Amino acid sequence: MRAAIAAFDAGADVAMLSKLHPTRSHSGAAEGGINAALGNASEDDPESHAFDTVKGSDYLGDQDAIEVLCNEAPGDVYELENWGAVFSRTEDGRIAQRPFGAAGAPRTAYAADITGHVLVQVLYEQVVKREIRTYEEFFAWKLVVEDDRCQGVLAWDLLNGGLHAIGAKTVILATGGAGRLYVGTTNAYACTGDGMALALRVGVPLKDMEMMQFHPTTLSPTGVLITEGCRGEGAHLLNADGERFLKRYAPNAMELASRDVISRAEQTEIDEGRGVDGNVLLDLRHLGA
Repeated sequence: MRAAIAAFDAGADVAMLSKLHPTRSHSGAAEGGINAALGNASEDDPESHAFDTVKGSDYLGDQDAIEVLCNEAPGDVYELENWGAVFSRTEDGRIAQRPFGAAGAPRTAYAADITGHVLVQVLYEQVVKREIRTYEEFFAWKLVVEDDRCQGVLAWDLLNGGLHAIGAKTVILATGGAGRLYVGTTNAYACTGDGMALALRVGVPLKDMEMMQFHPTTLSPTGVLITEGCRGEGAHLLNADGERFLKRYAPNAMELASRDVISRAEQTEIDEGRGVDGNVLLDLRHLGA
């Protein structure tokens, strides 16, 4: 939706195609927040944000892209606020920020525990306001390629049936991930890698396919996401011995280590026989839960 808004505001004739109603995308499941160096909780700046992001990627991330992301993040958060996103507030009225994994400062702006839902609703309101043409419940089946250029898509109308050709000078794929490839995932049933498959079938090489991020805390066995906010507020991860095992993997950050570090640590504990029925425990008892 954000790409459609930006293209429309730049003067393009835009159509947006989605196999779900836009507000039902998996972004609505994101509870935690959005990182930006606003400096509302402690001193912070985009350079520090970029350093933490590069470090959190094991120095494999695209540093040019990371620099753009971190420099533009504060303005984007304020833009979302101006569009109507109701972020949680500090006592003096500023956007509240809290610590999340791999961040060197409390950097995560949030809207209670429904951040994703709020942002999706706000973006959809902007799409409606601009009267952007939207094809809801259309499944993109195939990219139309002619003269080595993508000229549009063939899409199936899931509600009424029928194949439709939608022409376009430019096609942006923003279809999310492929988490449903795995038995254990927090991803919605819609996250089936459609965009990746569309590109691959017309010869576009896929990059960094091994970089699949798993959220380390879920409600077993359903895969329902348990927000990182729990660990941000001080929840502990315990093995079968009642040990906060992350002291052996990330002694400084502990439960606020990056997601890949925590996920690997959890799997190691399980593989070495210290799991609890194939899982580990998230302990919030000391927080009054």
